[in-house]
Amino acid sequence: MARDDNALWQAGRERLHASHMWKFKSRVEAQTGVSFSNYHELHQWSIDHPSTFWGAAADYLGIIWDQPASKVFQAPPAGKMRGGQWFPDGRLSFARNLLAHQDGNPAKIISIIEGLRDPVVLSSEDLKTQVAQCTAALEKVGVKSGDRVAGICPNTSEAIVAMLATSALGAIWSSCSPDFGSEGILDRFTQIEPTVLFATRAYSYSDKFIDCADTALNVSRQLPTVKSCIMIDPLSVGEHPAPFVSWQNFLAQVEPQEALAAFEPVATPFDHPLFILFSSGTTGKPKCIVHSVGGTLLQHKKELMLHTDLGPAKRLLYFTTCGWMMWNWMVSALATGADLVLFEGSINRQNFGVLWQAVADHGVTCFGTSPKFLASCMKAGLEPGSTLRLERLETMLSTGSPLMPEHFQWVYQAVKSDLHLASISGGTDIVSCFMLGNPWLPVYMGEIQGPGLGMAVDCWDEDGHPLRQQRGELVCTKPFPVMPIGFWREDGTRYQDAYFNFYPHVEVWRHGDFIEITEHGGITVYGRSDATLNPGGVRIGTAEIYRQVEQFPEVQDSLAVSRQRDGDAEMVLFVKLKEGLQLQDELVRNIKQELRQKLSPRHVPAAIHQVHDIPYTRSGKKLELAVTRILHREALDNVSAIVNPECLQEYERWR
Repeated sequence: MARDDNALWQAGRERLHASHMWKFKSRVEAQTGVSFSNYHELHQWSIDHPSTFWGAAADYLGIIWDQPASKVFQAPPAGKMRGGQWFPDGRLSFARNLLAHQDGNPAKIISIIEGLRDPVVLSSEDLKTQVAQCTAALEKVGVKSGDRVAGICPNTSEAIVAMLATSALGAIWSSCSPDFGSEGILDRFTQIEPTVLFATRAYSYSDKFIDCADTALNVSRQLPTVKSCIMIDPLSVGEHPAPFVSWQNFLAQVEPQEALAAFEPVATPFDHPLFILFSSGTTGKPKCIVHSVGGTLLQHKKELMLHTDLGPAKRLLYFTTCGWMMWNWMVSALATGADLVLFEGSINRQNFGVLWQAVADHGVTCFGTSPKFLASCMKAGLEPGSTLRLERLETMLSTGSPLMPEHFQWVYQAVKSDLHLASISGGTDIVSCFMLGNPWLPVYMGEIQGPGLGMAVDCWDEDGHPLRQQRGELVCTKPFPVMPIGFWREDGTRYQDAYFNFYPHVEVWRHGDFIEITEHGGITVYGRSDATLNPGGVRIGTAEIYRQVEQFPEVQDSLAVSRQRDGDAEMVLFVKLKEGLQLQDELVRNIKQELRQKLSPRHVPAAIHQVHDIPYTRSGKKLELAVTRILHREALDNVSAIVNPECLQEYERWR
């Protein structure tokens, strides 16, 4: 592949030809007789021939079947996205696939836990043993296929063990992080009626001890279906309120060798429920989104192996919590043979250097984070590539919001020049990605490299016409295996309306992101469609506003929303300034001038106001919609989904 001088990074020939993507492409060429001169040809083939592609992918990725499927895809009725069935007679186990790499690795999972001096290390043998014990213990308390098991869990190995044990019984796992309050947890778990509850005793954040016992007890008392409560205690507090039993005692009900001898994960259909994930719930009770065993496994292995090039001898650290879909995605890396480094705690310690230190100390090859973290590192003046040994780091992933051009520049200047930096984008709705990185394509400033294999991603205008190098709606025009089974205990009406009814003349998945497909075939995300600004009838993505505003050294964070005034929409910009600064007329003028010169007069806000904080969801997304509702005097139905709800009252001043 010829070098592109405009690219920030391109894989060298040796790295490309050693990658899973290249090996998969070569295998498909040998099996079909079709040749592919570039990734875009391979991608087009994958969406034109879905049965051949997904069958070949399952084979290459090493999906372990208890009963192989005789057919890849039973198509839905003509013109429909829903109603089809993938691998209809195949049976498999998620747990069996994730535990397949029994390679004798003494450090399969490394948990870095704030409040503990040393990491907690689990070998591949320990992992399988604990999963077998937890499976037997869950079976003893009556958990069976289809039951729900819930966790208020820290990002430690216990959560992974509990999830795998749940799936080994054919039960359904659902989790949130311990920083949720009782109301937020109950908004989620009361809908799914779990039979078992795992909860955290305590955790440490920014060197503060957070006691979770009262929250756990309150939640357990308001879940009448729960038969057994288990307390995870990463900080070894040692006091567990009844009816909770300790994690250690729960596992110790069955001896390790006895548990291993009896361990036989349940084989389920491909479309059997595996996870229940929750929407953010800022406009009502969170939606309970049900994801399947086979769809999740196949999609995750495709993304982790073909697009991210993970496998044995590779090590992944993705900063996440158990309340975000990236936790589910990260854990699936075990199915590739990779090791995991888990991080539980605050990332702003050591002037945002604590995560980089973990990457260096533990030989991480793939590091996943967010644009917000990278922006904080930039503003803190970090240069981890100069101060730490990052020679094993090959790939960086970023998601949660659009990765700005200056973030790309900072990574290649301050971290490492020979690095595959991949912005990835999808969501809880599909527990995976629509578009992501790719070792076969160059990295260009401000762009996601391209759509995932098998994903018929397109950009449409509001009338359903495809757009190129223009902004429009992210759609997926053909079915894919990781489409949700549906919403929990719902007849399909809300599910249909949430994703498939936007275009009255045709049924496609409309995701709700505002995007542009570039001249390279890459994708730029400008924010959520429902948060898109519309001054004077021109659609503007919020991400392009933030890019310009947050380059000012005085500005720590910002939020742009639309407010109705005199029958028209006007833009209002809120800025959080560095501590001790006050918004002065000069800065207001400079911001407006920068937006006018760099973007357009339409991008200039009608007003700029200083606030103490910007509201965020627990997965790190700015809450434009919540502030918009406040400005229009509309009620917020569920502030428990917001990580810092105390800041919202300040916005009422500008109604």
